[in-house]
Amino acid sequence: MKPCAILTLLILLLLTSAAFGAAAPHDILGVWKTAGGDSRVELYTCGSAVCGKIVWLKEPRYINGNDGPLDTTKLDWKNPQSSLRNRPILGLPVMLGLKPKGVKRWVNGACYNPETGKTYKCKMQLNSKNQLEVRGFIGFSLFGRTLLMNR
Repeated sequence: MKPCAILTLLILLLLTSAAFGAAAPHDILGVWKTAGGDSRVELYTCGSAVCGKIVWLKEPRYINGNDGPLDTTKLDWKNPQSSLRNRPILGLPVMLGLKPKGVKRWVNGACYNPETGKTYKCKMQLNSKNQLEVRGFIGFSLFGRTLLMNR
């Protein structure tokens, strides 16, 4: 075999093995279960970033009168903007603008928690094909909380 052919074969093998061993950017797209299994978030592309919205709730209606009117659709009533408090939780955007950084990480996004009405900076890391780590924080990543989401 000619040296040129061997070099081409080696480069092809390296590229192929890297492609199979690494996660593709689209590996995070789709529906993920949140910790505790009370909701599911669909991750989708939004321009060059990744965003997420709530697509399923274990309890889509209020079952406790302290949270809202019994047997009515859960709303984003803790939102700091009064004009947004009538939005249903189901379908609510909760992850915005996460930009890819490398193969398994997304950074510089924002995560909204409808349970508190607060928005945090956030980043994500794909730990495996079936586990996604989401970190919400204020200021620096050191001051935050990590949640695991599973397929």
